[in-house]
Amino acid sequence: MSAGVNAGDTAWMLVATALVLLMTPALGLFYAGLVRSKNTLNTFMMCVAALAIATITWAAIGYSLAFSEGNGFIGGFDHAFLQGVDFTPREGTAIPGLLFFAFQATFCIITTALVSGAVVERMRFGPFLVFSAVWSIVVYAPLAHWAWGGGWLQAQGTLDFAGGVPVEMASGFSALAAALVVGARRDYGRQAFLPHNAVYVLLGAGLLWFGWFGFNGGSGFSVGNASILAFVNTLLTPACALATWFILDIVRARHVTAIGAATAIIVGCVAITPAAGFISPGWAMALGVVAAVPSYAVIMWRPRTRVDETLDVLGAHGLAGFVGILFIGLVAGSSWNGVADGAIYGDWGQLGEQAVAAVATPAYAFGVTFVLLKLLGLVTPLRATAYQEAIGLDIVAHGEEAYATGEGAILVAHDGAVEVEREAEREKALV
Repeated sequence: MSAGVNAGDTAWMLVATALVLLMTPALGLFYAGLVRSKNTLNTFMMCVAALAIATITWAAIGYSLAFSEGNGFIGGFDHAFLQGVDFTPREGTAIPGLLFFAFQATFCIITTALVSGAVVERMRFGPFLVFSAVWSIVVYAPLAHWAWGGGWLQAQGTLDFAGGVPVEMASGFSALAAALVVGARRDYGRQAFLPHNAVYVLLGAGLLWFGWFGFNGGSGFSVGNASILAFVNTLLTPACALATWFILDIVRARHVTAIGAATAIIVGCVAITPAAGFISPGWAMALGVVAAVPSYAVIMWRPRTRVDETLDVLGAHGLAGFVGILFIGLVAGSSWNGVADGAIYGDWGQLGEQAVAAVATPAYAFGVTFVLLKLLGLVTPLRATAYQEAIGLDIVAHGEEAYATGEGAILVAHDGAVEVEREAEREKALV
């Protein structure tokens, strides 16, 4: 082991990296349960694709653009294709540079997968792969540089422990742009699009929460106080968000929904992500309550609009991340983080620095994603045809069904209505 590398820190970061990687298939399960059964595999595969696409782009150029020396906006090419990334400790940590790269790669992977939630059930798989590759380079990498790689937000004093800027707000506001460019699903607003498997959704949310202990706890890059605080806060905030969601559901509809419960867990995990190592456990519990209310309101209101942001990435990630970033500026405590105080403890300047990030990040993520998809749309159609959308993208994109009937279902579209004709078993036909 190289000089300066701490064995305990390294062991924890190996575990944390594996936990965060687990979050991407967990997200696939969460997303797959929320869509109609005919799009189950395609939705899951959009997340699986990020495991390949974002890993390759991150190793080739994304990591270098985020974490090598450059300017306030973007890093350089010093670490392209992992040049100079080896067993020597990453600056500011006691873990090998290679491990730091791998941990950060898992963040890029899941953030790229998150954006798919805005366009599932109608975006073509091929164009999504191209979009994912470019987005991870031109949106995620610069924002990671801004917040963590020596960029202008970090230089001005913005605090972001585990990804409010490059992960949560970036994915949420990119999702909004993607939904606007790709357009609404066929019959959106005229037909109810109900989740086909609430158990998948709950299981995916539970696995995501489990992985989030690595996501936030690992962002301290050690087994020290910052990681312990982040770990505990990652338990507290989602629990309080979940309880608050229960109350909101009961007040609104007199029953607690499973989909709402799963969403609440995600909202709580997202909200604490930027603040995990900066606020006290008491304030972390308060954040769960505070973040749940606006996210709940937006998620309930959004289906009444013409914006078909399918799986509410904006409400669950963009808005909750926005709240978490600002909450740091209000209640950060130097007695807990050893870094800075928020407005409640006398430093109003920190709130201003957090507010700058809360404005600049959504503007950049939304604007660049919008332009990127518009340009891609000039080269190739972004969305499936009406016929393909009616059949379902599992068959169209992958030639498979999540729930095979064994009867070889044939789907035919007539004037926009889908009729199902089932062919006899081949053996019987041959008799």
